[in-house]
Amino acid sequence: MTRSLSLPIVIAALFAFGGPAQADGRTEVTSRIKDLASVAGVRSNQIVGYGIVVGLNGTGDGNVAATLQSMQSMVARFGLTVDANALNAKNAAAVMVTAELPPFAKPGQKIDVTVSAIGKAGSLRGGSLLMTQLVGADNETYAMAQGNLAVGGLGITGNDGSKVSVNIPTVGRIPGGATVERTVATPFDSSPAMMLNLNVPDFSTSSRLAKAIDRELGKGTAYALDATTVRVAAPKDVNQRVAFMAVLEEIRVESASPPARVIVNSRTGTIVIGEGVRVTPAAVSHGSLTVRIKENQNVSQPNSGVNVQGNNPGNAAPPGGQTVVTQDSQIDVSAPPARTFLFAPGVELSNIVDAVNNVGASPSDLVAILEALKQAGALHADLIVI
Repeated sequence: MTRSLSLPIVIAALFAFGGPAQADGRTEVTSRIKDLASVAGVRSNQIVGYGIVVGLNGTGDGNVAATLQSMQSMVARFGLTVDANALNAKNAAAVMVTAELPPFAKPGQKIDVTVSAIGKAGSLRGGSLLMTQLVGADNETYAMAQGNLAVGGLGITGNDGSKVSVNIPTVGRIPGGATVERTVATPFDSSPAMMLNLNVPDFSTSSRLAKAIDRELGKGTAYALDATTVRVAAPKDVNQRVAFMAVLEEIRVESASPPARVIVNSRTGTIVIGEGVRVTPAAVSHGSLTVRIKENQNVSQPNSGVNVQGNNPGNAAPPGGQTVVTQDSQIDVSAPPARTFLFAPGVELSNIVDAVNNVGASPSDLVAILEALKQAGALHADLIVI
């Protein structure tokens, strides 16, 4: 069962966790630098590989050519010569193995991998992944994966073709299933300065972040280069640089107010109205038109050689009539009176919500109202439909 909250409840929950209000009514929110920005070059890397899962209970690929060829190549490495046409992959499956190599990962460390079937396998439950190379975008091997799969889904197929599937049985995980073999170089210990990239570009936040660093670590330590990047002078010694970053990422910065935005999810009807949304004077009239069409079928049964008046044969209906089905359509159109409401100058978030809810507008109605206000130039916010 799906639960949904009314629009006022959702918005109230969004602003319930803010900090103390300032004199101008704006909510002050402070965040750590580690929550606002990331260090340039310090990131995870995606790695991928192609492998074979064996030990399946008859839920494998069967006669898929790619799987048979892979099995033939696998056994050939152990000195066996087998014709691919003589193999059967009902207990094996071709899979893609994916993982994320975290920053500063060192050889010998373990990382989790995800295994996904790419053939006709119905389930990977109970299977084991054979040794698989995981390569990066440069086609270099960065990890080796192998192990038993943990599959959260379940798939069952009956002899009559009926199927029962719980979750996704063709995807599994191997916790700690890959061993790192190569380190990815980062500019952390070699760059003359550290570059902090904001998660959400904003000129105000970038400037405040630089000022907060100067206030804590000394004037001239940080410079805001643009809306995204802040340059921070860091020690050349690696040991000192680690301690420096530990202090730097805990500095708290007052976040700037985000741009006024209205986010609409057209698929679920979810609408989020951010802080700072304003509406200039506008009158809105919105009504609902309901059209109901009812189809009835009438059957016309003609008389065939039946005496319609007494016993006089001359009054009999001529034979050869046919039964005819006629359509009877009834169309009913109802349009409830449209309600009109007025937005005064400088209307804020709470007033918008109250006005829309007073007319009983549904989420789809609210989307139409917001789009119309945006087209009329009365809605001073970015309207984003996802």
